Amino acid sequence: MNDELINILSSIIANATPLVIAGLGETITERSGVVNLSLDGSLALSALAGFAAALVSGSILAGCVAAMLVGALIALLIAFGSIELRQDQVAIGFVLTLLCADLAQFLGQGVSGQRAIVMPQVNIPILSEIPVLGPVFFQQTAIVYVSYVLIFGLWFWMFHTRHGLALRAVGDRPETAFARGTPVNRLRYFYTIVGGAVVGLGGAAFSLAIKPGWSNPPAMRGEGWIALAIVIFGGWHPFRVVFGAYLFAVLRALSSAIQRSPDIEIPLVLLNLLPWALMILTLMLVSGGVIDRLLRVMPRPVQKWMRNFLSSDPPSALGTRFDP
Repeated sequence: MNDELINILSSIIANATPLVIAGLGETITERSGVVNLSLDGSLALSALAGFAAALVSGSILAGCVAAMLVGALIALLIAFGSIELRQDQVAIGFVLTLLCADLAQFLGQGVSGQRAIVMPQVNIPILSEIPVLGPVFFQQTAIVYVSYVLIFGLWFWMFHTRHGLALRAVGDRPETAFARGTPVNRLRYFYTIVGGAVVGLGGAAFSLAIKPGWSNPPAMRGEGWIALAIVIFGGWHPFRVVFGAYLFAVLRALSSAIQRSPDIEIPLVLLNLLPWALMILTLMLVSGGVIDRLLRVMPRPVQKWMRNFLSSDPPSALGTRFDP
């Protein structure tokens, strides 16, 4: 495999990382039954906080912590408004995404265009020397490795621990969970805040690693809506959400490659729509029965695995309040 293709694959993994992290954070929140619709504004404000904190302190770690705190605070407002004030989660999230996006642009005027602090690349010993896989997956910045840990850690937590079972229960059957002694609203608070902190880390990934620095309007504008769409596309399952984020990054790279090609003349608007159109087509295939008909001709073990991977039902109590 030539070096150019390896570089392209490596950049796809890196560029998908903020969406991977933000998507996993939203998956945690929505699995608990809470909708955090503030992702677009939350990503922007946490990216600004991360960059500003790193700029002042000279520490990448301080920037990541600041971004996570901002993301957690925004998520806390959504949980408090929904659980304590009994307001609509979608309305609160929509208002917050507009507020945070405008606030980020206003507060970011003082640091716009300043020297960026770039997260350095870290090569993993031994693993980085593996042909093809090493340069693609293990010659990246630290935030990419954090995303790997989040992917498998969240999957294990959700499906192989009692705490993960409780998380899924409060999002699917809160009444049953409460009857078994699970503190539903307390867990919703906890996982909403944790999910918001992870989303904030995704914002720091933008301003400290992928597109270092800050500009007005922010470079990550619109990425929160993409992350929300990827969570739905991914069926609220960590592996599928990650697959959707990487697929979107691949489609973006393909769109950019077509734009640079002098032999292909396709309107820019259509190229920008390509990733969305293909994701919508895939979602229609999954939910329209086409996949089910294809699975019938496969061996039973493959059918079972594919059905589990492709199932896309949302948590039953998603977006609803629970009154003990």
